[in-house]
Amino acid sequence: MKVYTLLLCLLLVWGCKTKQSQAESEHKMVTVEFNADSAYAFCSRQCDFGPRTMNSDAHERCAEWIADKFSSYGMTVEKQKAVLRGYNGTELQATNIIATFRPEASRRVLLCAHWDSRPWADNDPDSTNWHKPVMAANDGASGVAVMLEIARLLQSDSTVNVGIDFVCFDAEDWGTPQWEKTSFDDDRWALGSEYWARHNTRKYDYGILLDMVGGQGAVFYKERMSKMYASELLHKVWVAAKTAGYGSTFTDDDGGRITDDHVNVNEIAGIPCIDIIPYYPACEQSSFGPTWHTVSDDMNHIDRNTLKAVGQTLIQMIYEN
Repeated sequence: MKVYTLLLCLLLVWGCKTKQSQAESEHKMVTVEFNADSAYAFCSRQCDFGPRTMNSDAHERCAEWIADKFSSYGMTVEKQKAVLRGYNGTELQATNIIATFRPEASRRVLLCAHWDSRPWADNDPDSTNWHKPVMAANDGASGVAVMLEIARLLQSDSTVNVGIDFVCFDAEDWGTPQWEKTSFDDDRWALGSEYWARHNTRKYDYGILLDMVGGQGAVFYKERMSKMYASELLHKVWVAAKTAGYGSTFTDDDGGRITDDHVNVNEIAGIPCIDIIPYYPACEQSSFGPTWHTVSDDMNHIDRNTLKAVGQTLIQMIYEN
C-alpha cells in the first residue's frame, strides 16, 4: 500500500512538472531587440552629472534630463514634487518622475526604479571614503537606463496592447548610514516610493522594480518579499527570462528578503510588484555585490551583458503579455 501511494505521488509530481514544462515551452522569443549599448550610454549620461544626491545641483539637473529624455520618446511626463524628511530630520527636495506610455489604455503596467544616489559610501572597505557620495552607476542609474531604452523602443510601436508607466522614485537611498552613532527610530529608506504609493490613483496589472540591474557578474535570485507578495508574477518574469535566453542570469533559487521600493508599492498602493535585484551569496563585502554603497559603484563596473539580460526579459514580458 505504501509503495502504491509513493508511486502515485511520484506520478502526480512528474505530471505536474511535465505540464509546467510544456506550458513554459509554449512561450516564443519576441523579435524586438533590447539595445544594451544604448542602455549603457543612458547610464553613463546620468553619471556625467556626478552623484545625484538629494538637494544637490547634480540631482536637479539630472531630473530635468531624465524627464526630457522620456518626453523626447513621446511619453507624457509628470514631475511629482514633495518635501520629504530624512532619517535625521533633514528636509529633502524630492522629485518622482512619472513617464506615461499610452495613457488611454485601461490595462496598465508599472515599471519603476530609483534614480537618486546615496550620499555616503558607508560600506566602502576604506573608512576614509565613508562620508563621500556614491556615483551610483549601478545602484540608481542602471534601472533608469533600462527603462529609458524600453521607452525608446516603444515610442513608435502600436502593437503593444498595454499602457506603461515608468516611475523613477526619488529619495530611496537616504537611510541611516552605518557610521551614524546617534540612534534613530526610523531608518527612512524608500521615501519617494512611499509618497508615490500614498498618492497613486491608477490601477495596474502588475509592477516590476529594477534595482542594481547593471552590475558585473550579477545573478538575479527570487527575492523573498516579491515571492510573498507576487509569486505568480515572479514566476512569469522568470519564465520570460528563460524564454529570452537568460535563464542562467535569473536563477530559480531564493535570494534575500529586501526592504526596497516594491514593499511600498505592494503594501501601500496594493499593486502586486516584484523586485529584480541581484544577490551575491559568496561576496564578503555585501550580498548586494562588491560595489554596493562604495565609491567603486561607477561606470567601470557596469556590464552591458547584465543590462541586456534584464532589458530583454522585460521586453519579453511586455510584448508577450
